[in-house]
Amino acid sequence: MRPSIKLFFLLSAFLSFTVVYAQSTTDSIRNIKIDALVGLQFDLIRFVVKPGEKLNLVFSNSDDMSHNLLITKPGSRLEVVNEALKLGERGPQLNYIPNSPNVLWAIPIVNPNQTRSLSFIAPKQEGVYPYVCTIPGHGMVMFGAMYVNSNGMLPDLKNDTNIPVNRRNDDASILGISHSQHRSVKTKPLHPYVPVSPYFYRVFIDGASPAAIAVSLTSDLSYCWDAGTCKLRFAWTGGFLDNSELWKGKGDVSAKVVGQVFFRDKTLFPLSFSPDKAVSKLDYKGFRLINQFPEFHYTMNGIDVFELILPTADGKGLVRIFRIPDVKNRVWFNTDSQDGVNYISSHGIWQENRFRLSANEAKKFSITMYMKEGGLR
Repeated sequence: MRPSIKLFFLLSAFLSFTVVYAQSTTDSIRNIKIDALVGLQFDLIRFVVKPGEKLNLVFSNSDDMSHNLLITKPGSRLEVVNEALKLGERGPQLNYIPNSPNVLWAIPIVNPNQTRSLSFIAPKQEGVYPYVCTIPGHGMVMFGAMYVNSNGMLPDLKNDTNIPVNRRNDDASILGISHSQHRSVKTKPLHPYVPVSPYFYRVFIDGASPAAIAVSLTSDLSYCWDAGTCKLRFAWTGGFLDNSELWKGKGDVSAKVVGQVFFRDKTLFPLSFSPDKAVSKLDYKGFRLINQFPEFHYTMNGIDVFELILPTADGKGLVRIFRIPDVKNRVWFNTDSQDGVNYISSHGIWQENRFRLSANEAKKFSITMYMKEGGLR
């Protein structure tokens, strides 16, 4: 064989090997393993990948509750959690996955001792991409962060605001993960899980519509706000909720109050625009978080109303801060002598179990509620 022909075959073989090797390297898929543990937590709370890296996420469930896993756009975790809450009775059949542009990828509900996987290509844009379980009551505490960057770096664990507070001092979470190595860390289960107030659950609960939102203000003070009727339904002390059946993935069970109900609304509606207490047309608009406390937004006859509920300084009562910025006429805040609390208003005149406020006073005012001796009657 002539030297030129021999060189040609050698060069062709080398090029073929190079092409095959390059293709196998480019097409390699990295496996990421995440497990759901007892106590509403992922065993792996953060990891880092390269932009455009091919990934296969394997999600297993070692808990006795069902969970899902959604990966969202940067900064949109809470918005997606709230959108999942709004699914209401449709939540279980939709796996609590809202139809939102903020949801990039999703693994449907995984029951105990089951596993699902998801293959995807990491975003080309660097950033922090949250992943979260959006089953009601889980999303505020059960989340983690996928870091997408080229340098493989992660912030110090104790300063990482993209992971749950209770995991920032977790020495077992050895999370300095390189691109070539993935490490799944098992942490000591927390059972029962004790989240830090304030936090809230979208729940089914006796005494409210199916659109109830239960909020833990402190470890000893809670309330139920009803998005279906746009009002505070009741409040209680002594604990929060027993929602263990809900956590197991049953979408139609009722949570149980842990503690003693001290207030229950007995008015047609707490606010009115006329002295005859006529109920306005109500339209719920959602809520936003202010320092983790929900501020509810609804309209009365098309007029915007905002209500933020906080604990009193001594933790023994509620402060309801109302804003009605566009009101033009008088407003009345209605009460009932049998509802279990005493009232103090920042503005207005007390008349026959109700406060009368001028239009200017009603633009922003607060109502403080303290438990009566003897409680509800």
